[in-house]
Formats: sequence, structure tokens, C-alpha cells
Amino acid sequence: MRIAIASDHRGYLLKERIISQLNSIGCDVSDEGPFSDDSVDYPDFAASVARKVSEGEADRGILICGTGIGMAIVANKFSGVRAAPCVDEVSAKLSRQHNDLNVLCLSGDLLSMNTVDRVVQTWMETDFEGGRHKRRIDKIGELEQAT
Repeated sequence: MRIAIASDHRGYLLKERIISQLNSIGCDVSDEGPFSDDSVDYPDFAASVARKVSEGEADRGILICGTGIGMAIVANKFSGVRAAPCVDEVSAKLSRQHNDLNVLCLSGDLLSMNTVDRVVQTWMETDFEGGRHKRRIDKIGELEQAT
């Protein structure tokens, strides 16, 4: 699976940890930066990952900032991207099963490393259920086309 990942300065160390986790399960990881913990503007990095997912260059994306909220706001501006912060294994699982979430947003400030490990693992292992949920995802796509 092709995963694009980025962070801001507050998520830099966590990004490096997640890249190792993804590599260990055989993912093809594209690190979209930043490449140090120097202060940066999160919209630049969120846009890079969201664009790759939107254009089919990545199957999924992962974004990390202080709360995960800013990254989600930016990522959701791109057609076909469904991004949201997940804070535990339940939200990660349901985001995939019901919403086919293709960009996982994480908090670099509020979650423990162990929680992040479990959230990423759950999100990567969970499939979209389809069925009635597909109908709802299709409606989201129609809204994107209408605006």
C-alpha cells in the first residue's frame, strides 16, 4: 500500500516513528516532510499529502500536527479526500469501516506513543464495509462535484 505522510514541527518526531511502523508492515511510504523539527506552516504539508491521495498517487495519507484538526481541515479541501482526527482504536476502526477514511490525522501533542501505534495499526488493518456506507460516501462525492 502507498502511504503519503507529513507533519508540522509539532508532529515531526511522531512522523518518524510512524514511518518505521509503516515500513515494518511493508508499506511504500512517501515522506512529504518536514525533515526537521524547525517551525513550519501545517497547510503546506497537509496539501502535499492530500494532493497525492486526491490524484491517486497514494492510496492513503497520514498527517500529524498539534491536534490533528488543522491538518484535517486542509486535507478535506481536496476532492476525494476524507480526513479526520482519530484519537483511539474505536474511532480509527469506525473511520475506515463506515467512512472509508483515506487520510488519518493525528495529534502530536495529545496522544501517547502507544496509543498512536495502536491507532495506526487499527486504521491500516481495517477495511471499508461498503453497503449502506458506500451510498453515503457516494453522496459526499456528489456534494464535492456540486460545489
